[in-house]
Amino acid sequence: MLESFRPPLKERHLKVLIEFPGFAFISSLMWISCFNDSREVLLADTIRTVEGYSDLIVLRHFESGAARRAATIAGIPIVNAGDGPGQHPSQALLDVYTIEREIGKLDGIKVGLVGDLANGRTVRSLTYLLAKYKDVKIYFVSPEVVKMKDDIKDYLTSKGVDWEESSDLVEVASECDVVYQTRIQKERFGERLDLYEKARGKFIVNQNILNAMQRHAVIMHPLPRLDEITVDVDADPRAAYFRQAKYGLYIRMALLKLLLVGC
Repeated sequence: MLESFRPPLKERHLKVLIEFPGFAFISSLMWISCFNDSREVLLADTIRTVEGYSDLIVLRHFESGAARRAATIAGIPIVNAGDGPGQHPSQALLDVYTIEREIGKLDGIKVGLVGDLANGRTVRSLTYLLAKYKDVKIYFVSPEVVKMKDDIKDYLTSKGVDWEESSDLVEVASECDVVYQTRIQKERFGERLDLYEKARGKFIVNQNILNAMQRHAVIMHPLPRLDEITVDVDADPRAAYFRQAKYGLYIRMALLKLLLVGC
């Protein structure tokens, strides 16, 4: 069950079908209407209504903290599928799985987070999760207008995690096991398109970055991409983002099974 509150979905319907081979989860389709002004939808009423139809709710909302509020209301599990610029926990799960699968370890790695770090919820959740592993170092590479917020940096410092901000993507790429690229999110800039244009295109993963990277390192991206990774990079075996997306299917299937029927 998926609920989306984002205004661009006005007069659209979302068709939700989950295929889970060997596991009876959903036997029918649910159609969800989305409103022009998301504030017309009362979160509490929506959650209380939908939980009567479902065993679990996967929630994407435009406001940070919405999933946490929904969890205090619902009597069934809530999966946060993204709450504005806040968090995206299931993406972080598939990201650490991808790193483990591709690199072979999580302890002692160096990860470069690149792009829109102020608005990107995926990098926030990934940072929190990486902080639980030993001897991890995190590099933040972003335009000045979309730097990682202080709450994340303070959290890393409180956990004793080594982190560094840099404006040199080539140097960071040469040091890292993982280069995690993200798009600059135009929709987060509102009417300040001048700031968007200032940020866009500043840090591009291209052949120059590939040449600087170590042979074992990988490039990741939560997708969709715009032009922040050039298409010619796709042919390099270190381009892991499409494999990363595939791993996401299995991680989320496992998450649903864990929440609904246990281990």
